[in-house]
Amino acid sequence: MKLSQWAKKQGISYLTALRWFKAGKLPVKAIQLETGTILIEEEQPIIKQEEKVVVYCRVSTSSRKDQIQYQVERCENFCIANGWKIEKTYKEVASGMNDNRKIFWKMLDSNPTKIIVENKDRLTRFGFNYLEQLLKKQGCDIVVINTSASDEEDLMRDLVSIISSFCCRLYGLRRVKNKLKQIKELVHNND
Repeated sequence: MKLSQWAKKQGISYLTALRWFKAGKLPVKAIQLETGTILIEEEQPIIKQEEKVVVYCRVSTSSRKDQIQYQVERCENFCIANGWKIEKTYKEVASGMNDNRKIFWKMLDSNPTKIIVENKDRLTRFGFNYLEQLLKKQGCDIVVINTSASDEEDLMRDLVSIISSFCCRLYGLRRVKNKLKQIKELVHNND
């Protein structure tokens, strides 16, 4: 049987099965032909992937850092109520529009099967559906505790996020420009 057929029978994605094969963690005997095709040697009972539940909590600024613990508590209580054992809780202070969040990438590198977040925007400000679909194909589900009431509400939040982000960047650039101007004036005055 081909690896893709075996993966489908197990209820896992082909990519997950391929990753297991390459890592030597496939729970059945398999061989790879010269053509690259991977064949499962013998039929085995269905094996369910062990669940690895992680919690991801994020706040955007240091001034809100104390709020992250409340977020953690709500997510952990949600997991307990659903009978999920949490492997690790990841906490981060960073913008949801920043795509270089170290803790976020560390969490994804841990290969979770379930990511628990309080709100969609805690994971990412934009592209949530893309991220959700990509992770689902790799055997990971995202569980959002508070789903938004409407698409209109989501759009308004996204619009506010975009405007806020651009304002922060614009003010940051102005601040840098003003600092440079002050430094130049100091240098010229000291000459």
